[in-house]
Amino acid sequence: MKKIRPFFLFLLFLIVSCNKNNSTELELEQEQEQISVITDVYITGTVFTTEKKNATLWKNGKEIPLTDGINHSEANGLFVLENDVYIAGYKHNGINEVAVVWKNGLATPLTNGNNSAEATSVFVVGNDVYVVGFEYNGEKNVAKMWKNGIETTFSNSNYASSISVDGNNVYVSGYHSSAGKRSPRLWKNGIETNLKNSGIGIAEVNSLFVSKTSIHASGSEFVGGKNIAKVWQNGEETYLTNGVNSSSANSIFVLENDIYVAGSESIDGVSIAKIWKNGEETLLTDGSSFADAYSVFVLNNTIYAVGSEAEAPVIWVNGSGTTLAKDGYASAVFVVTN
Repeated sequence: MKKIRPFFLFLLFLIVSCNKNNSTELELEQEQEQISVITDVYITGTVFTTEKKNATLWKNGKEIPLTDGINHSEANGLFVLENDVYIAGYKHNGINEVAVVWKNGLATPLTNGNNSAEATSVFVVGNDVYVVGFEYNGEKNVAKMWKNGIETTFSNSNYASSISVDGNNVYVSGYHSSAGKRSPRLWKNGIETNLKNSGIGIAEVNSLFVSKTSIHASGSEFVGGKNIAKVWQNGEETYLTNGVNSSSANSIFVLENDIYVAGSESIDGVSIAKIWKNGEETLLTDGSSFADAYSVFVLNNTIYAVGSEAEAPVIWVNGSGTTLAKDGYASAVFVVTN
């Protein structure tokens, strides 16, 4: 048998040791990476009791009431920046609904409570907090925006539904209602932009998302006796269904080249919650009970949607649903990693 010299044994020991060390270091790096990435799922909505509506936040499934429950309240919009959680909604003062924005559970009123008002959406950039909604002026609802509490009125419209900020540009969506008809509205820095409508002029925008140079919006339009879910990209419309059944597009989210929409379609008299990705639908519910999806968020190849099913707030993660409370609905979802 050929004898192995000590020098070659030493080289072999070094090679094995280096490979083992490299493998161990790689495994440690992977373990540290897995440990360091924590995903937090924030959901806002409203829980119903026998007597009251209660604005609620869920963090990773844990329910956190936003009020003492003495008066009605509802939570609509949600935005998370670093460790701060912002929520748009209203609190009833015993006489009227007061538009408020919560920051980490502390409510700041946006209106004085003399007239009913509600905040629908919130967007935060640095230290600037943008909120939109509406307030009744004694005759009709008027669309409004608040930047750090300072009010701007969109006098020709009744409802502001969503807000998005891109650089120095502020985009707001909503609608104007007159003589029983709703017309969609989109503002860029306060200047109104027309959205195309193929129907008879009854339409509304529910959600807005600005991605690079594209402005995406979702909503519905009354066509052929039914509301039809649709999206707009830079003002041009696309229908999401064939118009046979009533449908609605409640929320829109854009990630790179993919467009996600949350909404519902009524089939055989039952509303079925759905997600559309680039126009292709995925059913979230089976039609055994009434359901709707109100918000969608996508992160790390995971699609989060929230809404209601069988009159209960629900979150769907990649299509799998989890009930959050007995009665109510979930209105918005925001996901972050730390």
